[in-house]
Parts: sequence; C-alpha cells; structure tokens
Amino acid sequence: MITLEQFNQIADIMPVLQQAEPHITDDFRHSTYYARIPTGKDIFAEGDRADAIALLFSGVVRVYKIGETGREITLYRFGTGESCILTANAILSSQSFPAIATVEQDTEAIMIPADTFRDWVRRYDLWRDFLFRLLSQRLTSVMEIVDEVAFQRMDIRVATFLLERSTKQNPLNMTHQRIAAELGSSREVISRILESFAQQGLVRMERSTIEVLDAISLRAVATR
Repeated sequence: MITLEQFNQIADIMPVLQQAEPHITDDFRHSTYYARIPTGKDIFAEGDRADAIALLFSGVVRVYKIGETGREITLYRFGTGESCILTANAILSSQSFPAIATVEQDTEAIMIPADTFRDWVRRYDLWRDFLFRLLSQRLTSVMEIVDEVAFQRMDIRVATFLLERSTKQNPLNMTHQRIAAELGSSREVISRILESFAQQGLVRMERSTIEVLDAISLRAVATR
C-alpha cells in the first residue's frame, strides 16, 4: 500500500490517475507499493519473469539488447511519468522479459504487481487506454531506431547523437564504448568516426570526454 502523499506525487504527473474514479483510486493505493532503485541496478535481465510494472515519478531507466557478438543497442528510455511497454507485454503475455532494463539515474517508482496489472487491464477502460498510449509511444520510438540502424550512415547517427547530447552537457562525459552501445555499433567504428570529426575541428576528445566545438558544421554532417 502507498501513502496518500505518494499517490498525489504520481497522480500529479500521470493524467491516467487524475481521471480515475474514486473506487479505482482506492484500488490503486491499496494494491501498489513504493520502490527506490539506485543507479546501476538491473530491474530486469533478459529472460526474467516480470513480477511488477513500474510507474516512475523520478529517475531514468534504459532498456537495451545485447547481441551474440556482445554489441549493445538502446531500445528506449523511460522516465518521470512513464512506464515500460516491454514489461507490460511480458506481464500480459506471461512471457519472460526480452531485454535488459537498467537504472541510469536513481529512480523512485510506484510498482503494480503483475496479477493486479492484468486484472486492471481486463476490468478498467482507463488502464486499457493507458496501455494503448504506452504502446503507441514506444512503437514510434522503436521504429525510429530501426530506421536509423537500417538506413542511416553511422557518421550521420554519431553526429546526431553528439548534437542531441551536447545541448544538455558539453563536454560529454562519455566513452567511445558507451556511444557504441547506444547506437548498436562497435567501439572501433565509433572511434574512427570521432577521430575524423576531431581532425575536421568539429570535436575535441580527451580521456572519457568529447566536446563539440563546431555545432554548425556537425549539424551539416547530421543532415546529409
């Protein structure tokens, strides 16, 4: 069971709960529980049974796959006011979790037990609508990843990645291996591209950091 204060925190950022009727609100408060999950903790590993689904009111969780060669690719992230569609699918289909979900920033969440979530989706239009919105959002983001991996040159993807991240932090505290994991490539490929960018004066690299020096020219690479 969660407190009224915890319910109000999650309701403030989740419209689905603001629209809930009193009996659904009561059911939610009595059936869920609070969890604090530290950075670096795996919520699920591939093949795990999904025993609950998380609704986040702080933090960030990264969901990714690791291939047979050891390469990683990020499928999506979810954060404040969001949840994980792969967890929902695993619960509703009674299948194992098909990826890895790792906490990137200390996370606070309201956890809905699997049996309870299945029951709510079956009984309440509100939760079915929530599930369909979640599916729509994640399907769009995953399709964008498929398009990038299948059709875009890696130098364009790296340039786009650096531009997006540098708006929040510049220099970026990020290794070549980490960028490779984000983009589903190898460290060697990423290093070659970054070295080329450095030679052109677009970026400057130091140990575990990359600074964007010429965002205009880098954007020209990203829009080729």
